[in-house]
Amino acid sequence: MAQLIFLTILVGGAWLLYRRFVADAEKLAAKSRAEEKERQNEAIGTLIQDPETGEYRPRRADDEI
Repeated sequence: MAQLIFLTILVGGAWLLYRRFVADAEKLAAKSRAEEKERQNEAIGTLIQDPETGEYRPRRADDEI
């Protein structure tokens, strides 16, 4: 019975690590696509609208895509 519990915990942990890996890979791919699009357009940076003030500003490294 202990082996079954251990195996269940092991499989559950592996599943969580896999899902986290996939989420990080998708985020990295989206960032890469955005940077490639900027290079194709010969853009210096991308402007995003600040939701609080409504003003546009260049995207910073910590902004979500």
